[in-house]
Amino acid sequence: MTTTTTTTSSSHILRHTSDFISGVLSQSELRRHLAATLHRETTSLCSQTTLRQLSLASDTIENAISSSSTSIRTSSLTLAEKLLLPLSKLPLSSFLLSLLLFLWNRHVDSAVLLLQIFHSNPSLVRSEIAPVLYDHLFSLHLLPVFRWFDEHRTRILSESSSDASDYSITEGSVVLPCTKLLSRMSEDQASKLRELEREYQEAIDQNCRVVAVYFKEVLTSKSSEASISPPLLTLKSTEDVDGGKNKEEIQESQMSVLENGRYNPIWSERETSIEFLSSTSSSKSSHINYYPQRVSPRILKRQKSSKDSAPVYMKSTSENRPSLDGNLSSSSDSEAESEDDDKNVALLEPRQSQSHEQMQPNLKEFRGSPEYHMAEYDNPPPGTAKNMPPKDFVCPITSNIFDDPVTLETGQTYERKAIEEWFKTGNSTCPITRQKLQNTQLPKTNYVLKRLIASWKEHNPNSVPPPCESPYEESKAVTKTIKVSTLPKDVVKQATVDGIISELRHAINNLYMSDILEESEMAVLHIEKLWREVNLGVDIHSMLSKPPIINGFMEILFNSVQPRVLRAAVFLLAETGSRDHSVIQTLTRVDTDVECIMALFKKGLTEAVVLLYLLKPSTTSLAEMATPESLLAAFNKEEENLVPMCLKPKTAALLLFAQVIGSSEERIALSAAKCVFSEKAIGNIVASLEAEWAEERIAAVEILLRCMQEDGTCRNTIAEKADLSPILESFTGATDVECLKIVQFFSELIKLNRRTLNEQILRFIKEEGPFSTMHTLLICLQTGLQDQCPVMAGLLLQLDLLVEPRKMSIYREEAIDTLISCLRNTDFPAAQLAAAHTIMSLQGRFDFSGKSLTREVLLKRAGVDRSPGYLEQVLQINSFYPETEITPEEEKAADDWERKIASVLVSHEFGIVFEALADGINSRNPELRSACFISATWLVYMLTILPDTGVQGAARVCLLKQFITKLNSAKDIHDRVLSMIALNSFLHFPDGFHDLTSYTKDILKGLRELKRISPLTSEILKVLVEENESKSDIWIHKELIRVDCSENGEVLSLIFFRNKLFSGHSDGTIKVWMVKDTSFHLLQEIQEHLKPVTSLVISESGDRLYSGSLDRTAKVWSVGKAAIHCVQVHDMKEQIHNLIVTDSISCFTAQGAGVKVQSWNGESKVLNSNKYVKCLAHVHGRLYCGCHDSSVQEINLDTGNVSTIQSGSKKLLGKAYPIHALQLHGELIYAAGSSLDGSVIKMWDNSSYRLVGSLQTGLEVRAMAVSSELIYLGGKGVAVEIWDKTKHNKLDTLQTATNSRVLCMSLDRNEEILVIGTSDGQIQAWRVN
Repeated sequence: MTTTTTTTSSSHILRHTSDFISGVLSQSELRRHLAATLHRETTSLCSQTTLRQLSLASDTIENAISSSSTSIRTSSLTLAEKLLLPLSKLPLSSFLLSLLLFLWNRHVDSAVLLLQIFHSNPSLVRSEIAPVLYDHLFSLHLLPVFRWFDEHRTRILSESSSDASDYSITEGSVVLPCTKLLSRMSEDQASKLRELEREYQEAIDQNCRVVAVYFKEVLTSKSSEASISPPLLTLKSTEDVDGGKNKEEIQESQMSVLENGRYNPIWSERETSIEFLSSTSSSKSSHINYYPQRVSPRILKRQKSSKDSAPVYMKSTSENRPSLDGNLSSSSDSEAESEDDDKNVALLEPRQSQSHEQMQPNLKEFRGSPEYHMAEYDNPPPGTAKNMPPKDFVCPITSNIFDDPVTLETGQTYERKAIEEWFKTGNSTCPITRQKLQNTQLPKTNYVLKRLIASWKEHNPNSVPPPCESPYEESKAVTKTIKVSTLPKDVVKQATVDGIISELRHAINNLYMSDILEESEMAVLHIEKLWREVNLGVDIHSMLSKPPIINGFMEILFNSVQPRVLRAAVFLLAETGSRDHSVIQTLTRVDTDVECIMALFKKGLTEAVVLLYLLKPSTTSLAEMATPESLLAAFNKEEENLVPMCLKPKTAALLLFAQVIGSSEERIALSAAKCVFSEKAIGNIVASLEAEWAEERIAAVEILLRCMQEDGTCRNTIAEKADLSPILESFTGATDVECLKIVQFFSELIKLNRRTLNEQILRFIKEEGPFSTMHTLLICLQTGLQDQCPVMAGLLLQLDLLVEPRKMSIYREEAIDTLISCLRNTDFPAAQLAAAHTIMSLQGRFDFSGKSLTREVLLKRAGVDRSPGYLEQVLQINSFYPETEITPEEEKAADDWERKIASVLVSHEFGIVFEALADGINSRNPELRSACFISATWLVYMLTILPDTGVQGAARVCLLKQFITKLNSAKDIHDRVLSMIALNSFLHFPDGFHDLTSYTKDILKGLRELKRISPLTSEILKVLVEENESKSDIWIHKELIRVDCSENGEVLSLIFFRNKLFSGHSDGTIKVWMVKDTSFHLLQEIQEHLKPVTSLVISESGDRLYSGSLDRTAKVWSVGKAAIHCVQVHDMKEQIHNLIVTDSISCFTAQGAGVKVQSWNGESKVLNSNKYVKCLAHVHGRLYCGCHDSSVQEINLDTGNVSTIQSGSKKLLGKAYPIHALQLHGELIYAAGSSLDGSVIKMWDNSSYRLVGSLQTGLEVRAMAVSSELIYLGGKGVAVEIWDKTKHNKLDTLQTATNSRVLCMSLDRNEEILVIGTSDGQIQAWRVN
């Protein structure tokens, strides 16, 4: 047979599955236990290879959970996902994938995989893996199965037996004698029960799968949830007593509920209690469990003439009520049905709803007569179920009052002898819940329940109250404990106490029973008044902590709109909850109660934050429902406007906010930190550091720590306003976790951009506090976890170095040993990274946000300017904080600190720190590599400043090759500069110089590439090259290409621009070449000039190419990625032989005398008109001319003044000796002419015009190129000569392709590629190696 279950929303499923998975992720022991259980079940299903793959995936997920590094976590989860996806059908794989996807924030996919386990092995999951999740999600849908089982069990137990004297059947109710119920069962009954048990287990498993599939459809459906029909449950048909087949009919239970999902105990207008329609048997009755479930106790009613209108528990009439002869008062099937109905109430109650029209009560009919009050429950009226003990006092097996109660692990209580008989028959499950028990060994007697039963028997010798819990039992006990004295004062006091209790009872009665909202509101205010005023020893909270009273307060919060009443209700709930944890358990049992309290808090009821704190909601629900903004608003509110409570609302808000900002979900924590800055709440949080309560101080520390980590600009504000004395007091007696937070807070706080202020804070930490901070820190360091040690060691080392370093210090030795051991321990990657960052930050310089400036300081020392983005940031900060400018005093303090800290680090155990840093540079973790590399560079640099203590050799052995590799292979240009700094430091070591010169060939290329970035490069090159005798071995030129362009005539001009080469030819063609590594590719060939292109020039701005031609035009070209386009043509009126271009003018030589200067707006003039100029060069507004008469002159373009650098000579035998090439490099002018005096190349200082050198060669030079170290000469013949720029000696000769003249030369920007153009149209290139 089939039956339909109720619908469930996707949010409901996700909430419960997410709670389960987040709980598993937060508890490592539980996680391992569940994985081991599923592993055992999987062993028989797959091969050993698959098992090893699952084990590897499990270990990888554990590594991701424990790691604090985002990159490690991401890579681990990715690897685990690849391992598990092919095995997703296995239960263990589904479980691990569910955890993995939850960590990826894919909660729906995670829930689907978790439900897959319910489908594959429901029995295992509901008994061992997720019993709580099964109760919350599946039980409600399986209620028809529970009822089916209970009815058939009752039918079997009701069958007639040969031993009729032991029990009898009366009107379908079985009357069984005590513990003999199971032991005297017939063999046929026992067999039927075992068969029924087997069918029940099969039905549960089968329908679990059906419900799991339904849940997955709800989660994955793209349509509305209402469009998905609830599943049909399948139940077996069982033979009845007569052997026939009965089709079971199960009806849906109809329940009156409120819109907010809770049963309303105050304003309910139902005429009957909650009932469940289970079987059609008239002997069965529904029963409601009143404690500890959240339902109204006001179900007590007078017996009515109509049987249907009476309360459920009164439907058993006196005619079928047994006498007190030891027989049971109800049938076994009624008891079983009552047990199931009790569970149904617990499952269904949070989902109840009720229309507004059903909420107006008819209390007279509901309670009987108007004068019948709850306070009279101790003396119930006649005919109200006399001699019936409370249901919690009755064994569900024997139906007798407990004599020796024992409570199983499922929470159900039974008579010891009865449950022993149950186990003896071979059962290993709980008779009520049907859950499999882990252990069938019975626990000790439940003495608490036994004492309650004894007390009840003493007060009820002849009459038994109805199964309803009176809210005043506790108050009566309180009253009885007050001894009556005959003294007058005691009599007055006793009368006062009695009056207060009577007044309190009356107020509670109105809250509890009144059907008028205003009366209930007044009752709340009156109870609050009594709570605040009573000082006579009356324990009011015990009278208010009963679930029905708590329920009444919650109904006030749901329905009242009076702020004063709401505050009073919240106050009373908070006060009772702070004293009695059962109140909190009652409130958290119903989700809508917590949601109501959160909603009131968000609407402005600030006092509700105290109750929220006591409820301990999850971080996720707190962040989503309470919102960090609301918590900060409550924290910033003035205390005088708030109700005095057990905990200050400000404190509660701070503690909850610390919970949110400490969330393991980065999204939630980051959002909370941003709220602090947007609300400008830093100052108020800093004030909480002085709070009296240590937990509040720790919460403030956690919040401020996170704020400094997210936005370090708040660090200076915290340092200026914070009083650290209370934190130091908390540090002494704090837990390990709290100690770590305090140490991290201090470590972040001393990352200020002012060294003197950092040392003031360190000195305060060291000298203040009730005990020695350094000793306490040392103990924490010796007992702390590996991941926590680096930050503790860093702080301890800085505290020790406040005074001049001593020869021996236990604090210093322990701190440095810890840092080095953590740095070398590859089993703890997080500790490695923390140690590397700690060592790097010990340098002591930080920017305004707290970022270490070790790297920036080293680059500055190498002469490298900071990046424009960084400079812009500094300017912005200085505009807001002008006091951040570093003064000479601050700089001196920073230098002194740097020397002290570097000295103790490098001297420890003869430089063992260099070995640890070398290992870190070889790590696969890029962040660890970078931090170790910067620290190593800094310490090697400091060796050149510190006195030699014999550790320079250790540094050289460990790090020299590392830095050479970094210089040649690092992609970041600044990392290469840092390597150069370290290599330069090695040059200052006695043995380091010799070792480094042996690597000259390996580092020369890398150094040349850094020349334009750091002036330090030239110094290193000068030392290395000068010390190397065989220069030809250093400067090796490898030919790259030979290109024949003879079809375009001579190659007259060449120029490099970025990664392109432009060539100008005698037929007016311009070619564009792409230069990449060792290859040249022709991108474009364009011919727009009518005559030879004699000059190619790149504009000063670097965005235009200019070409000059003998066709008397100068063209302007825009340079694209793959081509050039002419954008402008200038008519120069004369042929152009040499062209120089600035942003505003052009200078060129023509056939006549002088230099033609033409502005781009059309104005022109002639300079140096008495000279015939052969070649030109330009720099900084000065034009240099090489003339036909061998003279060299300088012209100031602004004034037109001409200065002579070299005087000309007269023609000899009618032959001129012109200057063919002119080059400017650095501070020197290079001129190539004819060998008139034996010197072909001459060099002058461009400021003093002093001749500084010359080169003598037999080559007729026509072209010249100058690099930082070399001079290239080309002319007539078959060779290009290479000369040492410093020593002026010839190094090598490059052979050209043909016996022709070299007309032009060009070097690329990095001075690595030399290109020449010849008179026969050849282009040839070499790479400098």
